[in-house]
Amino acid sequence: MHVRAPSVAPAPGRRPKRVVHGVLLLDKPLGLSSNDALQRVRRLLRAEKAGHAGTLDPLATGLLPLCFGAATKFAQLGLEADKGYRAVMQLGVTTTTGDAEGEVLRTRPVQLTLEKIEAAIRQFLGPIEQVPPMHSALKRDGKALYEYARAGLEVEREARRVTIHALRLVDWNGERLEIEVRCSKGTYVRTLAQDIGEALGCGAHLVALRRISSGALGLEGAVALVTLEDAGADAIEARMLPVDALVADRPVVRLSAEETGRFLSGMRRKIDHPDDELVRVYGPQPAAFLGTARVKAGDLIPLRLLSPVEVEAILHTRTSR
Repeated sequence: MHVRAPSVAPAPGRRPKRVVHGVLLLDKPLGLSSNDALQRVRRLLRAEKAGHAGTLDPLATGLLPLCFGAATKFAQLGLEADKGYRAVMQLGVTTTTGDAEGEVLRTRPVQLTLEKIEAAIRQFLGPIEQVPPMHSALKRDGKALYEYARAGLEVEREARRVTIHALRLVDWNGERLEIEVRCSKGTYVRTLAQDIGEALGCGAHLVALRRISSGALGLEGAVALVTLEDAGADAIEARMLPVDALVADRPVVRLSAEETGRFLSGMRRKIDHPDDELVRVYGPQPAAFLGTARVKAGDLIPLRLLSPVEVEAILHTRTSR
């Protein structure tokens, strides 16, 4: 459940900002950067604090979790989560950028069979090495790689290990190939499309990319920006998920009222629970999400915590509904 706290006093001539806690699933439109999309929604909500859980390129559409208030403390978990995409590749043509915005480098005939395509796709399942593309936001000496690329420069990049958890053919109509991929953080689907094209012997570039999942979150319930722009702030808030949405797939640890205060002060607690790198912790009331922790040798070790004020605000909002 989202939470709205009292308004923050505005500067003269400005509308007051509000402290809003929750996660909004945005279906990001084509051509807009993730930060631009975030700032548009933030202005509509007049939200005091906001962030997003995983960048999408302007040429990509789909799931962009927006975090407000206390939820921003857990945005990093969204960045680190596995992602799911639908990607459309143009076969037979390679470009300078690996997508439709680049100049054509080479064209080759496309002579494929379904068996050959499926065999090529299988090669990329599991851990693979990827060389980050020059047209990416990855930093080198403080500058994004795309800045070097725009200046006509190419710098050496080290291959990085990523994991393709699932990869399947969705559609093939001769010169266009659509795939669905679930992958680890840091995977460049544009590079994956290029590499599949080379494995097929005809080359390829990416023409469309849509994110369909991020961790436990999916496109179900995501809302288009144009819909939000036609709605009021209250209607936008009504679409928000709880602060703990980004960790909804993690095991639950529940503490007593006495243990809750000590945990929120950052103290370790002894519990009977298997070791786990990430659990979500609640107080005695079901809505009382306290934060995240890890469990090691019977110790509950706090990681990211809500403040007591935030916990009380969530409980107040739950009980007042």
